[in-house]
Amino acid sequence: MEQILINLVAGALGGAGAGKSSPTFDLGTAGNIISGLVGGGVLGQVVTLLMPSVVAAAQSGNLTVGGVISQVVAGGAGGAILTALIGAIKNKAAA
Repeated sequence: MEQILINLVAGALGGAGAGKSSPTFDLGTAGNIISGLVGGGVLGQVVTLLMPSVVAAAQSGNLTVGGVISQVVAGGAGGAILTALIGAIKNKAAA
């Protein structure tokens, strides 16, 4: 459960950062956060599936600093990537 929360929070922050970094990607504050939540949740889960050691550590209750950092990076990157993609598509369609 902690992994999902870390992914969602990091994704929301990544989405907000990506949206505000460029007007091309900006979906508005709510749009950036929502797309970041989704992107962070999805990519965070993909990373969890690809890194069984993180899952094993979390299930044993020994979630390490490295595991938390990998979840933060994956969630933040996922949020930023999805926000950038949606923003670029939205702005291209509006043009």
